[in-house]
Amino acid sequence: MPAHVKPVAGPHVDARRPPTRGQVRPQAVAAPPLRTRDVGRSTNVRWHQATVQRADKERMLCQRGCVLWFTGLSASGKSTVAATLESILHQNGHYTMLLDGDNVRHGLNSNLGFSAEDRAENIRRVGEVAKLAAESGILTITSFISPYRADRDAVRARMAPGDFLEIYLRVPLALCEQRDPKGLYKKARAGKISNFTGINDPYEEPTGAEIVLDPYDEEHRMYSPEELALRIFDHLTIQQYLLPVPSTASF
Repeated sequence: MPAHVKPVAGPHVDARRPPTRGQVRPQAVAAPPLRTRDVGRSTNVRWHQATVQRADKERMLCQRGCVLWFTGLSASGKSTVAATLESILHQNGHYTMLLDGDNVRHGLNSNLGFSAEDRAENIRRVGEVAKLAAESGILTITSFISPYRADRDAVRARMAPGDFLEIYLRVPLALCEQRDPKGLYKKARAGKISNFTGINDPYEEPTGAEIVLDPYDEEHRMYSPEELALRIFDHLTIQQYLLPVPSTASF
């Protein structure tokens, strides 16, 4: 860990150590395609092996590619903590990509709504993009409510062990409603928004998240976004996703 980054006493973290960098990377467990609709399939498509291998890219970037999958209710702080984490990683010389739930609906997923089927397709597409980025050695941060456990688990199943880190912002519904920066909870309570997670559509809590972040410490002091982000940074360092960056590196 860089000398100027100090560990922060923070929220509960349930960590499962991934394979170390020196080990042969295991293959992802076979799983059904993440597909919720028939958009056309071809039997003439073959996988093209890259000339530049993942390990070569990771050595150059001084990091192990992975997907940091933020999940939680609307207004739980996902986007804020995700953006803060990306800034800290960048300041420490690491290469990232951030996929935000609102932003992808302006382009990649602009044709999707909020039905259960569309939400599943939303997560499927994002999962595939994130997988490709992680396999290129990029620390890929995603910030999505992703309310259904099956959808999140399906994304995990598509990736090699250790490539998917689920980060659950365990913020109570009451606190999220109190924040309500976009006024969405108020509209949902008034019946102006249907299928709104936490009000008239369920949120299924993770059962095996690698990192669980609570909003308060034992003295009921609220953590800052920086404290939560640094907790994740510490986890990535300890679990060897981050390697020392040469002082001559320029980003």
